[in-house]
Parts: sequence; C-alpha cells; structure tokens
Amino acid sequence: MHFKYNFHIDFMKHSKKFMLFSIIVTLLGVVFLFSEGLNRGVDFKAGTTLDINAGKTIEKAKAKEIITNAGEPTGIITPGGERVSIRFDKVLSQDEVIKIKQGFVTAYGDKVSLEENTVDTSLADELAQKAIYAVLIASVFIMIYVAIRFEWRFAVSAIVALLHDAFFVISVFSIFHLEVNLTFVAAILTIVGYSINDTIVIFDRIRENLRFAKIKNYDDLKHLVNASVSQTLTRSINTVLTVFVGALLLFILGGESIRNFSLAMLIGLLCGAYSSILIASPLWAMLKKNSLHSGRKTAAPAKS
Repeated sequence: MHFKYNFHIDFMKHSKKFMLFSIIVTLLGVVFLFSEGLNRGVDFKAGTTLDINAGKTIEKAKAKEIITNAGEPTGIITPGGERVSIRFDKVLSQDEVIKIKQGFVTAYGDKVSLEENTVDTSLADELAQKAIYAVLIASVFIMIYVAIRFEWRFAVSAIVALLHDAFFVISVFSIFHLEVNLTFVAAILTIVGYSINDTIVIFDRIRENLRFAKIKNYDDLKHLVNASVSQTLTRSINTVLTVFVGALLLFILGGESIRNFSLAMLIGLLCGAYSSILIASPLWAMLKKNSLHSGRKTAAPAKS
C-alpha cells in the first residue's frame, strides 16, 4: 500500500503520548473549574459595567479616586487610553450612575460620555444556561452530520476532538482567572467551527484513501492515517495561520472589549489544529482497529 505525499511524519507513533497529555490537561482543568470556577463577567453575573470616554487619557488611580468619592466600591477598573471600563458586582441605581459620571465630568470636562450595561441576577443565570446549551446543541448537530456523511467512528472522534478544544480554552481561562462573557462564548462557537473544519478535511482524505487501500492489520491502518494527515497538512497549516494572524492582530491592536475574545481564538485555533491531527485521527484508527478484529472473527471458516 503506497501513498504519495510531501511530508513523512509518523503521527501515529506518539499518538498515545499526545492523548495522555490532553487527558492530564483536561483533568487539571476539571480541578480548577471545581475549585476556582470561572471568572464570570457582567454578562453572566448580576452587576453594572460603565464604559466611560473622557476624550483625554484616564489614569487608573484617578478613576479609582472618582469612584471612591462617589461613595461606591472601586469595582474592576480596566483602563484603555481615553476610555475606561469599570465593572461593579452590584446593580447601580440611576442616581449612582449619574453621580459617577458627574465626577468624571468635573475631572475631565463636558466631553465625557458614558455607556451603561446592567444585568440582573435572573438574566445572568439565563444567559449562562443558554451559552452552555448553545455549545451542546452545536456539538450534537455536528455529530449527527459527521455520522451521516461518514460513519459513527468519525463522528465520535470528531466530537471528542471538538469538546477537547472547547474545554482546553475554558480550562486556560479558569486557571488564569480570565473574564468569561458573551464574546468568550462567541469565540468558543467559532473555535468549534474551525476545529470541525480541520477534522473534516482530514477525515475526507482518510475516507478517500480507505476506498483504495487493503487494510489487513493495524499497521496498515496507521500508515493510512499518517499518509492522509500528511497529504492535508499543508492545507491545515495554511488555514490555521491565516485566521491566527487575524486573531493575533485583533489581540494586539483591538480594544479591551475584544481582548479575551481574541485570546480565546488564538488558543482555540492552535488547539484545534493539534487535536485534528493528533487526537481525532489516531482515535478513529483505534476505534477502527476493533472492527478489523471483529471482521476477522466473522470471516473465519466454521470448523466441521
């Protein structure tokens, strides 16, 4: 059985080591999620966020002073040049918002503008639940699609890789206590899309090669997977790099409001490429290996 491709890399040789690494990271993420939880932003937690634009550079110390003079707890202050974002863990009344704005007007002049974003407890809980449902529903439909287009082994492998990517990003945000909000959910759903795209490209090549291959044992199966991944490696790398550069520029040049979205995308893109090549494909081979054994037993002649 011979295939032509430019890369000669034995991806299957160390597949168990990569899977062990992923399992360790996943378990570490579970520990942090249960012990630390997620740093839920105002979208998933009751509170008020004020985005203030003064037309002048706002110092963090000055913003803290203005809020303290207004009689409010400091909150989480995120400066960004002429803009500052302040998140409070309680819902501010209109009088309290006006008092804070007046403090900035006094310090920076009449050009101060303020944008208020308030979420109450019931809405925060509802948004958190719907975010989880969105990821789960997307995963179920992807699994059904892959199972219909390919076979159940491809579907199981694709979903394992997909959930691995999503959970890896969630684990990183939990470990470093980064804020999780609606833009983070958008990033997770985007990552799911790119991850399944990479996986489908490789699976499509595996299925095509499988049609002309004579698989007699697990070594033949490993060779087929190595060849298929190698044949699609250039395309996978180019696709990831193209999107990665865009996400990196957003992370460097974008504002604070999309910083975590960009970071989640950067981590997810790298993780998606890794899982498609080193998790999904080897896992499919392992599942397919069992069918080779069962096929052999079925084909064995009956003893008279």
